[in-house]
Amino acid sequence: MKTPKPLQPLLDEGIIDSVVRQLKSGKEASVYVVTCGNELRCAKVYKDAEHRGFHKLAQYQEGRKSRGSRDARAKQRRGRHGREVEEAEWKNAEVDALYRLANAGVRVPTPYGVHEGVLLMELVCDAEGRPAPRINEVEMTAEQAIAWHRFMILQIVRALCMGLIHGDLSEYNVLIDPNGPVIIDLPQAVNAAGNNNAFAMFERDVNNMRDTFARAAPELATTQYAREIWALYEANQLTPERPLTGQFIEDETPADVAAVLATIDAEREAAEARARARAMEDA
Repeated sequence: MKTPKPLQPLLDEGIIDSVVRQLKSGKEASVYVVTCGNELRCAKVYKDAEHRGFHKLAQYQEGRKSRGSRDARAKQRRGRHGREVEEAEWKNAEVDALYRLANAGVRVPTPYGVHEGVLLMELVCDAEGRPAPRINEVEMTAEQAIAWHRFMILQIVRALCMGLIHGDLSEYNVLIDPNGPVIIDLPQAVNAAGNNNAFAMFERDVNNMRDTFARAAPELATTQYAREIWALYEANQLTPERPLTGQFIEDETPADVAAVLATIDAEREAAEARARARAMEDA
């Protein structure tokens, strides 16, 4: 096939040896099968912001740290340099997440680095050596659905223990290889501790997996893993080894509004007293 322009520098530098074919083209990137020596790998070419269909970028990038104060200020000003910083962070976020998750034991494609803005990674294959199918392309038994759902919950927990949320997890970005599910597509990975929308995204990810596998195993449809896991995370009690039940009971104890307001008033009065004391010392 004709070499896509973004891949030509990788060919020129000998990082890849040939481009075999396009594997897919999505809202964020185009993925190509390439050769590196005797191995087949994936080359992910990210689309520029004006051609990318992924909306609400700022919502996902909230909580990510820029390389320096200059980059952070540039992003706030929304000028040309700020947009360039955001684009670089978007492209680097996936490889950073892949390395962190792989080190934590999460099943993701093995990353091989970013070159000229192109992510090289493992080509996940089925038993015949063909590109692995997505969950929505696989027929599964109830037993398989229950086992894969349990496995995916563990992957999600391991990621959260590393402070990461996929942010866009669905049946379309989980592959099935001979050993089970493999999570892909992570440029929008969310900082769990620093993003105000973290729980909403986490709950959507978990419930997407629940709904996907519940089509084959309806008993999964009533599970409440998202709220159970998040409660443990907020209480600093979440570990990959923590037993989960899939059940969650809401705390319906009425909030003591009067006590909260009294605490606020007491803190305000204490702050005012400290301010008066400092003023007297300065007089």
